[in-house]
Amino acid sequence: MYRIIREYKDEDLNDVLSSWESASRIAHPFLTKEFLEQERYNIPKVYLPNAETWVVEQEGQVIGFIALLGNEVGAIFVKPEFHGTGAGKALMDKAQELCGYLEVEVFEANSIAQRFYSSYGFEPVTEKIHEQTGNKLLRLKFTANKSLQRTHATEL
Repeated sequence: MYRIIREYKDEDLNDVLSSWESASRIAHPFLTKEFLEQERYNIPKVYLPNAETWVVEQEGQVIGFIALLGNEVGAIFVKPEFHGTGAGKALMDKAQELCGYLEVEVFEANSIAQRFYSSYGFEPVTEKIHEQTGNKLLRLKFTANKSLQRTHATEL
C-alpha cells in the first residue's frame, strides 16, 4: 500500500468534498440536510481558503484530508471505506508534527470521531452547545508526550 501526505491543491477539491460527504453521512446522521448543504458550500468558499490543508493520497487517489487553523483541527475526514487503515492517524501525525499541541471540537453525538480522538490521545477540556444546530460540542486537546518530544529532538 502506497500512501503519501501532501499539501492540498485546488484540483483536489472534488476528492476532498467526496471524502467529507461520505464520512459525514455516517458520522453526522443527527445533522439536518440544510446544515450539511450549507457546510458543503462553505468548504471551498470559506474553510479551505482560510486553512492549512493536507490530503492523504493512497495509490494516486485522495482518500481524506485534514484542515488546520493554527493549532485547531478544523476538519479531518477520511472516506469510510478507508476507516481503520491508518489514513486518519497519518493525517493527525502530520498535524502533530506541524503543531505539537492540538485542539479540536467534535459533536458529542459523533461516536466515530470520539473513538478516533480518544485513541489518538486527545482529552476533553470543555463542552458547549453548537449554536447553529443545538447539538453538544466537546473541545478536546492533545499534547505530545514530553519524552516523545525529547526523543525526536535528539534524533534531529
